[in-house]
Amino acid sequence: MAYIGNTPAENYASFETETFTVSATASYTLSHAVANENEIRLVINGVVQQPGSGKAYTASGTTLTLSSATASGDSMYAVYLGRALQTVNPPNASVGTAQLGSDAVTGAKIADDAISDEHLDPTIITGQTAETSIATDDLILLSDTSASGALKKMTRANFVSGVGGVNTPVFHAYASGTTSLSDATWGKININTEVFDVGSVFDTSQSRYTPGFVGKSYIYGSSVNNSSNDSGLDDNYLAIYFNGNIYCYSRTQHPTGSRVQGHHISAVISHDADDYFELYAHVDITAGSATVVGEGNQPTFFGAYKIIE
Repeated sequence: MAYIGNTPAENYASFETETFTVSATASYTLSHAVANENEIRLVINGVVQQPGSGKAYTASGTTLTLSSATASGDSMYAVYLGRALQTVNPPNASVGTAQLGSDAVTGAKIADDAISDEHLDPTIITGQTAETSIATDDLILLSDTSASGALKKMTRANFVSGVGGVNTPVFHAYASGTTSLSDATWGKININTEVFDVGSVFDTSQSRYTPGFVGKSYIYGSSVNNSSNDSGLDDNYLAIYFNGNIYCYSRTQHPTGSRVQGHHISAVISHDADDYFELYAHVDITAGSATVVGEGNQPTFFGAYKIIE
């Protein structure tokens, strides 16, 4: 049917009917509150009753009062004239999955309070509340592109682990004292003092980092290589050792007359959980003794942290 102007807000409206269990009484309780008796049509034994004071019945709220009591064998029902159902807004908890069309719920409709949850079956979308911080077990609704946009839910904890994480374990430690080395020989630097160690992955007794996870770590180190003779330092190196072998190193060759050289090295390395890493130095001297300087202000240090992939 065509309309002039706006289409009516209600369509195919019907009216609710309530059938009573009749007894020998003049007082009944309605299922829905009404302003007065004119909002219902009462039928007793197939006869429409006249509403109003001094007539067949009155009504207010949920109280229905007859002018005379019914008998136990009577039949009685009421039609709620002012209570049209099947309007544009569906009844509470009446919308289920089967009633939703494909692609019916868009991102805009899921935005803050765009969907009034009083009309939804609680199994579809749970109640919305004011914005607040997200708890670990709160649920997040998202669209699965591999399943034609089907909606799925997951906890915040699972969501965070799926899209990222934290870069732990992480540690930083330094050499608080001098490490003595043999001339022109690779030797492990004694990294014996932790600044922090989140995950307990660094062993100061072995100066060793064991990640404890499968993945990648950013590993770095610094050393001050030294000769006890003012002009005795020659070729010298700093290296990251991986499972007891050189993974990468830096090298400097000094001309005659040098004594001390600082090095820094870093790398992103893939590893298994039980692999291990250490910091080694190689100091070639022409005179004196070879050492790596360590002290409280951390000229020689070693550290690593997990790479988030």
